[in-house]
Amino acid sequence: MTPSDDSEQLRSHVVQWRDKNAGAEHRRPDYKTPSQIPVNQVYTPEDLQDSDYLRDLGMPGEYPYLRGVHPTGYRGRLWTMRMFAGFGLAEETNERFKILLGNGETGLSVAFDMPTLYGYDTDDPRAAGEFGTCGVAISTMADMEILFDGINLEDVTTSMTINSPAAIIWAMFIAVAEKQGADLTKVGGTLQNDILKEYIAQNEYIFPPAPSMRLVVDTVEFATKHMPRWNPISISGYHIREAGSNAVQELAFTLADGFEYVRHCVARGLDIDDFVPRLSFFFNVHNNFFEEIAKFRAARRIWAREMKETFKAENPRSTWLRFHAQTSGASLTAQQPENNVARVSLQALAAVLGGCQSLHTNGKDEAWALPSEDAALLALRTQQIIAHETGVTDTVDPLGGSYFVESMTNQIEAAAYEYFRRIDDVGGVMTALETGFLQREIADASYLYQMEEDRKERITVGVNEHCTDDALEIPLLRVDREGEKRQVDRLNEIRRARDNQDVAEKLLALEQAAKGTDNLMPLMIEAAKAYATVGEMMDVLRGVFGEYQPSWGF
Repeated sequence: MTPSDDSEQLRSHVVQWRDKNAGAEHRRPDYKTPSQIPVNQVYTPEDLQDSDYLRDLGMPGEYPYLRGVHPTGYRGRLWTMRMFAGFGLAEETNERFKILLGNGETGLSVAFDMPTLYGYDTDDPRAAGEFGTCGVAISTMADMEILFDGINLEDVTTSMTINSPAAIIWAMFIAVAEKQGADLTKVGGTLQNDILKEYIAQNEYIFPPAPSMRLVVDTVEFATKHMPRWNPISISGYHIREAGSNAVQELAFTLADGFEYVRHCVARGLDIDDFVPRLSFFFNVHNNFFEEIAKFRAARRIWAREMKETFKAENPRSTWLRFHAQTSGASLTAQQPENNVARVSLQALAAVLGGCQSLHTNGKDEAWALPSEDAALLALRTQQIIAHETGVTDTVDPLGGSYFVESMTNQIEAAAYEYFRRIDDVGGVMTALETGFLQREIADASYLYQMEEDRKERITVGVNEHCTDDALEIPLLRVDREGEKRQVDRLNEIRRARDNQDVAEKLLALEQAAKGTDNLMPLMIEAAKAYATVGEMMDVLRGVFGEYQPSWGF
């Protein structure tokens, strides 16, 4: 029998099967993912009839990297278990870091408080009442020294989730590493530094897009020349998803942002094969298990093809999409918070089956507060159980070849390319965010999802179905308000003890350079070493760059 005979026989059998079962009852009239991709009753080779194995799937570690960027997958090395942590004082966060490292965490991830994220010192009147909200307060290099006290920055990679003040916070980190005696070429980690997604989703922007992009390119250039193990941008879909996007939008907008960063770095004169291998990505892991897995696989293939075919990268590592994943905070419920353990476990499993390079698992209590120590350890243990007890790490891309998964991957990829076309039609990423096109797309998707929940077309257990009136019985972490006074006292002591003339000279040099075109990273590092504050450096840049006010509206 020839292959064509096999195909015809299969097609005929599928038609007969569908006819025979046409009258069977279904729980819903139709099935679709949150991205509105229809889900068939069953998938067969017919759904992949236009696919070519070597062209479209390939082998792990081979272009187009659909099945992973490493040939051994997790058989060679597990993902980095990187738990997000930060609250109030640097001393308290340092203690949490050491607890997590002592319990098997393999990478650090720093959460900063709201004043730090917006470039204010703790005692700034504009930051009143926000100390410790969402993370640790960093006002000077002294706080950064305490944050990493007793932690060798050559031995552990560090991720820092910060954007508008990212270059300044990184400068303080670099200054601390040098004070430790670290060789910067051996210091590894990731700076989120994704300002485009701030305008699109999270709104923690400060400067207008053009000078903000300049700062990002400054960090990429500095890392390329001086810190070869550092990822200067973590191009982030996570916050796009948390803002209400669906999986397709998360993928498309994130990759479009990545292409935009590449264009600006090339325009600076950087060689694509020198800097692109150190770009990394950060994706959300939401509840729709197979759509999330397919999203990750499609992301690798799209990035590989675009870097090779559109941007003409020659270094194979330039075509690797490496990503950190975090389970979805937006999916966690304040109702029945114990249910969040199951949600996080399944989301983490999807991230692993999708081939993440590092992973954070949320605590069950994060719909209420920063995670308690017990919740954080349970979330870490979830990763360890997946790694060591389930067997899913024993083979590379265990879902590869699934008719459903491969079909879903292809559909998500096609939908992402349709968004690339629409973004180009409105004038590119910068125009799309300045006119509100991307923000409106996310708002529409969020509204649609909420309507589906309201109609119970999508069930969230404990929220719109299977509800109870049980009182909350879960211990919550409370930020010590006395910590704010300690933080302000330390800040005032730093201002008193430092050489303020030296600080003024360093800030003036930064201001003059900001008015020109020089890379600002070396000047920020020198200002950090003089114990200039985050707020002082940010105010210098505010004075030169101005503050951004969006002109679009719904």
